[in-house]
Amino acid sequence: MAVSSPTGQERPLRFPLSRQRRKVWLISVIVLSLSALGLVLSWTNPQIRSPLRPGLDFTGGTKIQLERLCKDNCQDIRAIDIQQTLGSLTLPAEGRDQDANTLPNLASARVQLLDRGESVVLRMPALTASQGQAVIEAVEPIAGPFEVGGQSVDTIGPSLGGQLLRSSMISLLVAFAGIALYISIRYDGRYAVLALVALGHDVLIVCGVFAWLGLISGLEVDSLFAVSLLTIAGYSVNDTVVVFDRIRERQREDGDLPLDAQVDRAVSATLTRTIYTSGTTLLPLLGLILFGGSTLFWFAVALAIGVIVGSWSSIALAPSLLSIWPRQRTAGA
Repeated sequence: MAVSSPTGQERPLRFPLSRQRRKVWLISVIVLSLSALGLVLSWTNPQIRSPLRPGLDFTGGTKIQLERLCKDNCQDIRAIDIQQTLGSLTLPAEGRDQDANTLPNLASARVQLLDRGESVVLRMPALTASQGQAVIEAVEPIAGPFEVGGQSVDTIGPSLGGQLLRSSMISLLVAFAGIALYISIRYDGRYAVLALVALGHDVLIVCGVFAWLGLISGLEVDSLFAVSLLTIAGYSVNDTVVVFDRIRERQREDGDLPLDAQVDRAVSATLTRTIYTSGTTLLPLLGLILFGGSTLFWFAVALAIGVIVGSWSSIALAPSLLSIWPRQRTAGA
Protein backbone atom coordinates (compact mmCIF):
# COMPACT_ATOMS: atom_id res chain seq x y z
CA MET A 1 0.00 0.00 0.00
CA ALA A 2 1.28 3.50 -0.83
CA VAL A 3 0.09 7.07 -0.33
CA SER A 4 0.87 10.28 -2.17
CA SER A 5 3.35 12.65 -0.61
CA PRO A 6 2.93 16.48 -0.79
CA THR A 7 5.29 16.49 -3.80
CA GLY A 8 3.06 14.11 -5.72
CA GLN A 9 5.39 11.11 -5.36
CA GLU A 10 4.24 7.90 -3.77
CA ARG A 11 6.10 6.41 -0.84
CA PRO A 12 5.36 3.12 0.94
CA LEU A 13 3.93 3.16 4.45
CA ARG A 14 6.39 1.91 7.04
CA PHE A 15 3.64 0.80 9.41
CA PRO A 16 0.22 0.23 7.79
CA LEU A 17 -1.62 0.16 11.11
CA SER A 18 -5.10 0.06 9.62
CA ARG A 19 -4.43 -3.37 8.10
CA GLN A 20 -2.90 -4.76 11.28
CA ARG A 21 -5.28 -3.30 13.85
CA ARG A 22 -7.14 -6.57 14.53
CA LYS A 23 -3.82 -8.21 15.39
CA VAL A 24 -3.01 -5.24 17.64
CA TRP A 25 -6.32 -5.59 19.46
CA LEU A 26 -5.89 -9.36 19.80
CA ILE A 27 -2.46 -9.00 21.37
CA SER A 28 -3.66 -6.36 23.82
CA VAL A 29 -6.80 -8.35 24.74
CA ILE A 30 -4.76 -11.49 25.43
CA VAL A 31 -2.24 -9.65 27.62
CA LEU A 32 -4.98 -7.70 29.44
CA SER A 33 -6.91 -10.93 30.07
CA LEU A 34 -3.86 -12.61 31.58
CA SER A 35 -3.19 -9.52 33.71
CA ALA A 36 -6.78 -9.39 34.96
CA LEU A 37 -6.65 -13.12 35.73
CA GLY A 38 -3.51 -12.62 37.83
CA LEU A 39 -5.15 -9.80 39.78
CA VAL A 40 -8.28 -11.88 40.42
CA LEU A 41 -6.30 -14.95 41.50
CA SER A 42 -4.23 -12.79 43.84
CA TRP A 43 -7.37 -11.24 45.32
CA THR A 44 -8.97 -14.63 45.94
CA ASN A 45 -5.78 -16.15 47.36
CA PRO A 46 -6.39 -16.63 51.12
CA GLN A 47 -2.80 -15.68 51.89
CA ILE A 48 -2.95 -12.38 49.97
CA ARG A 49 -6.58 -11.19 49.67
CA SER A 50 -5.50 -8.22 47.56
CA PRO A 51 -4.96 -7.62 43.82
CA LEU A 52 -1.24 -7.34 44.59
CA ARG A 53 0.73 -8.87 47.44
CA PRO A 54 1.28 -5.86 49.75
CA GLY A 55 4.73 -5.33 51.18
CA LEU A 56 5.93 -4.06 54.52
CA ASP A 57 5.36 -0.44 53.51
CA PHE A 58 1.60 -1.03 53.32
CA THR A 59 0.93 -3.73 55.91
CA GLY A 60 3.32 -2.73 58.66
CA GLY A 61 5.74 -5.07 60.42
CA THR A 62 9.46 -5.74 60.66
CA LYS A 63 11.85 -6.70 57.87
CA ILE A 64 15.28 -8.03 58.77
CA GLN A 65 17.86 -8.46 56.01
CA LEU A 66 21.05 -10.36 56.83
CA GLU A 67 24.12 -10.57 54.60
CA ARG A 68 25.91 -13.88 55.00
CA LEU A 69 29.70 -13.99 55.32
CA CYS A 70 30.72 -16.12 52.36
CA LYS A 71 34.23 -16.45 50.94
CA ASP A 72 33.73 -18.39 47.72
CA ASN A 73 30.34 -20.06 47.89
CA CYS A 74 27.70 -19.83 50.59
CA GLN A 75 26.69 -23.05 52.24
CA ASP A 76 23.28 -24.18 51.03
CA ILE A 77 20.42 -23.34 53.38
CA ARG A 78 16.68 -23.85 53.09
CA ALA A 79 14.02 -21.26 53.83
CA ILE A 80 11.81 -23.92 55.44
CA ASP A 81 14.49 -24.62 58.09
CA ILE A 82 14.60 -20.96 59.05
CA GLN A 83 10.80 -20.76 59.16
CA GLN A 84 10.62 -23.76 61.48
CA THR A 85 13.21 -22.18 63.77
CA LEU A 86 11.27 -18.92 63.91
CA GLY A 87 8.01 -20.77 64.54
CA SER A 88 9.43 -22.41 67.66
CA LEU A 89 11.21 -19.28 68.93
CA THR A 90 9.98 -17.68 72.16
CA LEU A 91 10.51 -13.94 72.01
CA PRO A 92 11.43 -11.93 75.09
CA ALA A 93 8.56 -9.99 76.65
CA GLU A 94 8.73 -6.19 76.66
CA GLY A 95 7.39 -4.65 79.85
CA ARG A 96 4.86 -5.95 82.30
CA ASP A 97 1.93 -5.54 79.95
CA GLN A 98 3.24 -8.06 77.42
CA ASP A 99 2.77 -11.74 78.19
CA ALA A 100 3.00 -14.93 76.15
CA ASN A 101 -0.46 -14.33 74.66
CA THR A 102 0.40 -10.89 73.30
CA LEU A 103 3.85 -11.68 71.90
CA PRO A 104 4.19 -11.50 68.09
CA ASN A 105 3.47 -14.80 66.37
CA LEU A 106 6.40 -15.77 64.14
CA ALA A 107 4.73 -18.89 62.73
CA SER A 108 3.59 -16.79 59.74
CA ALA A 109 7.01 -15.20 59.16
CA ARG A 110 8.13 -15.18 55.52
CA VAL A 111 11.70 -16.05 54.56
CA GLN A 112 13.37 -15.17 51.25
CA LEU A 113 16.85 -16.13 50.04
CA LEU A 114 18.35 -13.58 47.66
CA ASP A 115 21.50 -13.45 45.52
CA ARG A 116 21.89 -17.23 45.41
CA GLY A 117 21.52 -17.51 49.16
CA GLU A 118 23.96 -14.75 50.09
CA SER A 119 21.20 -12.63 51.64
CA VAL A 120 18.39 -13.69 53.97
CA VAL A 121 15.26 -11.53 54.24
CA LEU A 122 12.80 -12.11 57.08
CA ARG A 123 9.35 -10.50 57.16
CA MET A 124 7.31 -10.76 60.34
CA PRO A 125 5.02 -8.79 62.67
CA ALA A 126 6.37 -5.63 64.28
CA LEU A 127 9.15 -6.39 66.76
CA THR A 128 11.03 -4.36 69.33
CA ALA A 129 14.79 -3.94 69.15
CA SER A 130 15.48 -6.74 71.65
CA GLN A 131 13.03 -9.07 69.92
CA GLY A 132 14.67 -8.39 66.57
CA GLN A 133 18.05 -9.19 68.07
CA ALA A 134 16.64 -12.45 69.45
CA VAL A 135 15.49 -13.39 65.94
CA ILE A 136 18.95 -12.71 64.49
CA GLU A 137 20.62 -14.81 67.20
CA ALA A 138 18.17 -17.68 66.56
CA VAL A 139 18.81 -17.65 62.81
CA GLU A 140 22.59 -17.35 62.99
CA PRO A 141 23.32 -21.06 63.78
CA ILE A 142 21.46 -22.00 60.57
CA ALA A 143 22.37 -19.21 58.14
CA GLY A 144 25.41 -17.57 59.78
CA PRO A 145 27.95 -16.28 60.16
CA PHE A 146 26.77 -12.83 59.08
CA GLU A 147 28.82 -9.90 57.86
CA VAL A 148 29.60 -7.23 60.43
CA GLY A 149 27.45 -4.21 59.57
CA GLY A 150 25.54 -6.24 56.99
CA GLN A 151 22.32 -6.30 58.99
CA SER A 152 19.35 -4.03 58.41
CA VAL A 153 16.16 -3.93 60.47
CA ASP A 154 13.17 -1.89 59.27
CA THR A 155 9.99 -1.60 61.31
CA ILE A 156 6.79 0.13 60.17
CA GLY A 157 3.70 0.33 62.35
CA PRO A 158 0.35 -0.81 60.94
CA SER A 159 -1.12 2.71 61.12
CA LEU A 160 1.76 4.17 59.10
CA GLY A 161 1.47 1.32 56.59
CA GLY A 162 -2.23 2.03 56.11
CA GLN A 163 -1.51 5.74 55.69
CA LEU A 164 1.11 5.02 53.02
CA LEU A 165 -1.36 2.81 51.16
CA ARG A 166 -4.05 5.51 51.22
CA SER A 167 -1.57 8.17 50.13
CA SER A 168 -0.39 6.02 47.23
CA MET A 169 -3.95 5.40 46.03
CA ILE A 170 -4.85 9.09 46.31
CA SER A 171 -1.71 10.05 44.36
CA LEU A 172 -2.61 7.67 41.55
CA LEU A 173 -6.23 8.89 41.38
CA VAL A 174 -5.19 12.56 41.39
CA ALA A 175 -2.61 11.90 38.65
CA PHE A 176 -5.17 10.13 36.46
CA ALA A 177 -7.74 12.87 37.02
CA GLY A 178 -5.20 15.56 36.15
CA ILE A 179 -4.20 13.73 32.97
CA ALA A 180 -7.84 13.34 31.95
CA LEU A 181 -8.49 17.06 32.53
CA TYR A 182 -5.43 18.10 30.52
CA ILE A 183 -6.25 15.88 27.56
CA SER A 184 -9.89 17.03 27.60
CA ILE A 185 -8.82 20.68 27.43
CA ARG A 186 -6.05 20.13 24.88
CA TYR A 187 -8.00 17.80 22.58
CA ASP A 188 -11.57 16.78 21.95
CA GLY A 189 -13.40 14.06 23.85
CA ARG A 190 -12.34 11.07 21.77
CA TYR A 191 -8.64 11.84 22.24
CA ALA A 192 -9.15 12.13 26.00
CA VAL A 193 -11.00 8.81 26.14
CA LEU A 194 -8.38 6.98 24.09
CA ALA A 195 -5.49 8.48 26.09
CA LEU A 196 -7.10 7.19 29.29
CA VAL A 197 -7.72 3.81 27.65
CA ALA A 198 -4.01 3.59 26.74
CA LEU A 199 -3.06 4.70 30.26
CA GLY A 200 -5.34 2.12 31.89
CA HIS A 201 -4.01 -0.53 29.49
CA ASP A 202 -0.41 0.17 30.55
CA VAL A 203 -1.06 0.33 34.29
CA LEU A 204 -3.22 -2.81 34.28
CA ILE A 205 -0.59 -4.86 32.46
CA VAL A 206 2.20 -3.76 34.82
CA CYS A 207 0.02 -4.57 37.83
CA GLY A 208 -0.91 -7.92 36.27
CA VAL A 209 2.74 -8.88 35.81
CA PHE A 210 3.46 -8.10 39.47
CA ALA A 211 0.32 -9.93 40.56
CA TRP A 212 1.62 -13.08 38.83
CA LEU A 213 5.06 -12.55 40.38
CA GLY A 214 3.40 -12.26 43.79
CA LEU A 215 1.55 -15.52 43.23
CA ILE A 216 4.51 -17.45 41.81
CA SER A 217 7.52 -16.12 43.71
CA GLY A 218 5.94 -14.23 46.63
CA LEU A 219 7.04 -10.81 45.34
CA GLU A 220 5.60 -7.93 47.39
CA VAL A 221 4.92 -4.40 46.15
CA ASP A 222 6.07 -1.40 48.16
CA SER A 223 5.92 2.38 47.93
CA LEU A 224 8.48 2.36 45.10
CA PHE A 225 5.99 0.39 43.01
CA ALA A 226 3.44 3.19 43.45
CA VAL A 227 6.10 5.67 42.31
CA SER A 228 6.78 3.52 39.24
CA LEU A 229 3.07 3.54 38.32
CA LEU A 230 3.00 7.35 38.48
CA THR A 231 6.10 7.51 36.29
CA ILE A 232 4.61 5.06 33.81
CA ALA A 233 1.42 7.13 33.64
CA GLY A 234 3.37 10.26 32.75
CA TYR A 235 5.49 8.46 30.17
CA SER A 236 2.50 6.78 28.55
CA VAL A 237 0.50 9.99 28.20
CA ASN A 238 3.50 11.94 26.88
CA ASP A 239 4.09 9.33 24.18
CA THR A 240 0.39 9.23 23.28
CA VAL A 241 0.16 13.03 23.06
CA VAL A 242 3.04 13.12 20.55
CA VAL A 243 1.24 10.64 18.29
CA PHE A 244 -2.08 12.49 18.66
CA ASP A 245 -0.39 15.80 17.75
CA ARG A 246 0.97 14.25 14.58
CA ILE A 247 -2.47 12.84 13.73
CA ARG A 248 -3.99 16.32 14.07
CA GLU A 249 -1.33 17.66 11.70
CA ARG A 250 -2.21 14.95 9.19
CA GLN A 251 -5.89 15.88 9.45
CA ARG A 252 -5.08 19.47 8.54
CA GLU A 253 -2.70 18.59 5.72
CA ASP A 254 -4.43 15.48 4.35
CA GLY A 255 -8.07 16.33 4.91
CA ASP A 256 -9.02 14.73 1.61
CA LEU A 257 -7.64 11.32 2.65
CA PRO A 258 -9.60 8.71 4.66
CA LEU A 259 -9.04 8.71 8.40
CA ASP A 260 -7.27 5.34 8.16
CA ALA A 261 -4.66 6.80 5.83
CA GLN A 262 -4.20 9.87 8.03
CA VAL A 263 -3.58 7.71 11.10
CA ASP A 264 -1.22 5.41 9.19
CA ARG A 265 0.87 8.33 7.96
CA ALA A 266 0.98 9.91 11.43
CA VAL A 267 2.06 6.65 13.07
CA SER A 268 4.70 6.05 10.42
CA ALA A 269 6.09 9.56 10.98
CA THR A 270 6.44 9.02 14.74
CA LEU A 271 7.50 5.36 14.70
CA THR A 272 11.24 6.00 14.54
CA ARG A 273 11.05 8.67 17.22
CA THR A 274 9.13 6.36 19.54
CA ILE A 275 11.58 3.49 19.07
CA TYR A 276 14.58 5.75 19.72
CA THR A 277 12.99 7.34 22.78
CA SER A 278 11.97 4.01 24.27
CA GLY A 279 15.35 2.48 23.53
CA THR A 280 17.31 5.28 25.19
CA THR A 281 14.95 5.14 28.18
CA LEU A 282 15.42 1.39 28.55
CA LEU A 283 19.22 1.59 28.55
CA PRO A 284 19.60 3.22 32.00
CA LEU A 285 16.81 1.01 33.32
CA LEU A 286 18.75 -2.02 32.11
CA GLY A 287 21.76 -0.69 34.01
CA LEU A 288 19.67 -0.42 37.18
CA ILE A 289 18.35 -3.96 36.69
CA LEU A 290 21.82 -5.42 36.25
CA PHE A 291 23.85 -3.28 38.66
CA GLY A 292 21.41 -1.31 40.83
CA GLY A 293 21.15 -3.87 43.63
CA SER A 294 18.11 -5.46 45.20
CA THR A 295 16.61 -2.16 46.43
CA LEU A 296 15.99 -0.73 42.95
CA PHE A 297 15.73 -3.99 41.00
CA TRP A 298 11.94 -4.40 40.92
CA PHE A 299 11.41 -0.64 40.62
CA ALA A 300 13.51 -0.68 37.44
CA VAL A 301 11.74 -3.82 36.19
CA ALA A 302 8.33 -2.14 36.64
CA LEU A 303 9.51 0.95 34.74
CA ALA A 304 11.00 -1.15 31.94
CA ILE A 305 7.74 -3.06 31.49
CA GLY A 306 5.82 0.22 31.57
CA VAL A 307 8.05 1.79 28.89
CA ILE A 308 7.61 -1.19 26.56
CA VAL A 309 3.86 -1.44 27.10
CA GLY A 310 3.46 2.35 26.93
CA SER A 311 5.23 2.50 23.59
CA TRP A 312 2.96 -0.25 22.27
CA SER A 313 -0.24 1.47 23.40
CA SER A 314 0.85 4.87 22.09
CA ILE A 315 2.03 3.78 18.66
CA ALA A 316 -0.38 0.90 18.02
CA LEU A 317 -3.38 0.60 20.34
CA ALA A 318 -4.63 4.18 20.72
CA PRO A 319 -4.21 5.16 17.02
CA SER A 320 -5.84 1.91 15.85
CA LEU A 321 -8.88 2.63 18.03
CA LEU A 322 -8.98 6.23 16.77
CA SER A 323 -9.08 5.03 13.17
CA ILE A 324 -12.51 3.40 13.72
CA TRP A 325 -13.99 6.25 15.82
CA PRO A 326 -16.76 8.22 14.05
CA ARG A 327 -15.22 11.31 12.47
CA GLN A 328 -15.74 14.48 14.45
CA ARG A 329 -14.37 17.96 14.27
CA THR A 330 -11.05 17.90 16.10
CA ALA A 331 -10.18 20.69 18.49
CA GLY A 332 -7.53 22.89 16.90
CA ALA A 333 -7.84 21.17 13.51
